[in-house]
Amino acid sequence: MAAREQDRDPRTSVLWFRRDLRLSDHPALLAAAAEGSVLPLFVIDPALWKPSGDVRRAYLLRSLRALDASLDGNLVVEAGDPAQVVDDVAARVGARRVHVSADAGPYGRRRDDAVATALAGHDRELVRTGTPYAIGPGTILNGSGKPFQVFTPFSRAWNEHGWPAPAADPGDVDWVHDGAGVDGSHWPAEPDLGDLELPEAGEDAAFARWHDFLDGALADYDGERNRPDHDGTSQLSHALKWGELHPRTLLAALRAKRSVGAETYRTELCWREFYADVLWNRPESAREYYRPQLAAMNYEPVGESFTAWAEGRTGFPVVDAGMRQLRSVGWVHNRVRMIVASFLVKDLHVDWRSGAREFMHWLRDGDLASNNHGWQWVAGSGTDASPFFRIFNPITQGQKFDPDGSYVRRWVPELGHLAGKSAHTPWDAPGGYDHGYPERIVDHAHERQVALEDYARVKG
Repeated sequence: MAAREQDRDPRTSVLWFRRDLRLSDHPALLAAAAEGSVLPLFVIDPALWKPSGDVRRAYLLRSLRALDASLDGNLVVEAGDPAQVVDDVAARVGARRVHVSADAGPYGRRRDDAVATALAGHDRELVRTGTPYAIGPGTILNGSGKPFQVFTPFSRAWNEHGWPAPAADPGDVDWVHDGAGVDGSHWPAEPDLGDLELPEAGEDAAFARWHDFLDGALADYDGERNRPDHDGTSQLSHALKWGELHPRTLLAALRAKRSVGAETYRTELCWREFYADVLWNRPESAREYYRPQLAAMNYEPVGESFTAWAEGRTGFPVVDAGMRQLRSVGWVHNRVRMIVASFLVKDLHVDWRSGAREFMHWLRDGDLASNNHGWQWVAGSGTDASPFFRIFNPITQGQKFDPDGSYVRRWVPELGHLAGKSAHTPWDAPGGYDHGYPERIVDHAHERQVALEDYARVKG
């Protein structure tokens, strides 16, 4: 192997793409390009690929194909244990350095340590530059030098700390490959999603959506972001998940927009950073109760009621609309995510972790920190959590945030014949059940009382 490496350009390095599938605002790319030619690599890691749902797999593959096109077909895709694959690829091109954006997730940190060890064993180095966040998780600490456990003081410290300007344009990069993994033979087959529709993937599509949002819905974002019946959000959560855009890029653009909408959107980006920080400091909170006391609630086993919830046939229109939207486009409006989560935990009395797994299976933006801590927030068991006794009424929530019923009618065609708000209460409408919509599987008022009594027991 050493003899083969002597024939390689010693200035070649590897850029290992992960959650940074873009070329702009990419510090690790700049670091790699400064050394000479760059081999772009993506590793299909079984530890991440196998538990992913088909929606995330399909979107990832489409995003990788968009990235490959921007790299003139030079993206090397390999599958296997990164500790072996990355070292092997670096050896094939004689690279002494492998550049990455630092990973903040529990698994990603362990994986990168293993890769660094494998590389070091052959006199190679893993170089971490930049992060998928505006401010790297673990950076912001309170006056006592400890992590924040509440969002509002974290957000103040986050804003006061500030973040770097977007990274410079890399210019003309000398992309190279080693002849392996660029012919498509190592690419997994894209899953068949049936009728499920995904948005266009890739950096260019993400920028187009961002600029449309900047010039349009951002102005009214503060008031419109809770309306699932309107196109009032950026719908860039999947682009941020896969790093097709960097949040620093968005924050730089928001600086020029002096409006309540821009400030509210900046706060939403901060929530994403807060949950990543929580996961960094408490990695077990991804799958365990941040507040263990709530684990003692009387939860029901996963059964028919869970299946009815997952398939959108609970008899509560806004809940069913949300779950059907999830299975139709791999995404759910944030307000509706809270409504359906509250219904599962507090009306059906199912452990939040079952709901979090269902979401991660179907979401194209499935992000461990944001998804699971969002579920803990609704369940009252997380950091900065909503009080458990805040139980969303699925009927009034629907009437408030989908006042004309158009969101429900879009995703629940059995209620398409009901006009206006009556779509939220088919039991009160003449002929409300004429097209096969199911009756309610529980009595919300009763289940709310059951949940509150159980909470009182645990708290006492």
